[in-house]
Amino acid sequence: MSDPNRRFRSTTILSVRRNGAVAMGGDGQVTLGDAVVKSDAVKVRRLYKGQVLAGFAGSAADAFALLERFEGKLDEFKGNTRRAAIELAKDWRMDRALRRLESLLAVADRETSLILGGNGDVIEPTDGILAIGSGGTCALAAARALLGHSEMPAGKIVEAALRIAGEINVYANQNITVESL
Repeated sequence: MSDPNRRFRSTTILSVRRNGAVAMGGDGQVTLGDAVVKSDAVKVRRLYKGQVLAGFAGSAADAFALLERFEGKLDEFKGNTRRAAIELAKDWRMDRALRRLESLLAVADRETSLILGGNGDVIEPTDGILAIGSGGTCALAAARALLGHSEMPAGKIVEAALRIAGEINVYANQNITVESL
């Protein structure tokens, strides 16, 4: 018998912009209930000829289905991240099967950073920092502090902030992947 409270939990995804660069990273932990079942998951991908970064939080199977659809939208709209995100969010909100997917996507290209959610949400952060997942708020706070009080480049801020989140949040770890544009 399956326990509905025993769900896969995981993920801290963070993206930071600084000096014309954008970086996105994620930790590697996946937990089931109170057990770590994987410590080296890769939750950040390069899409559309390496020009778009995407990270996910939530159900991995749902996230992969959404990433595949998002990549299709990127192809359809010739790499226009904003347009692809809006069209995916519309489909996600209106399609009966997609509506049941439990995941969030974080996407970024050289100009745009967005969070996509299943309620039709397309959120662009004011400060160029976005964070999703169980450790997202810890990573967000650390990134804002590092951005405001250091000269570190975007990729180093993402890595340092994810390490801080991994020290605080029990659903995050120190096995970090960072991609930059």
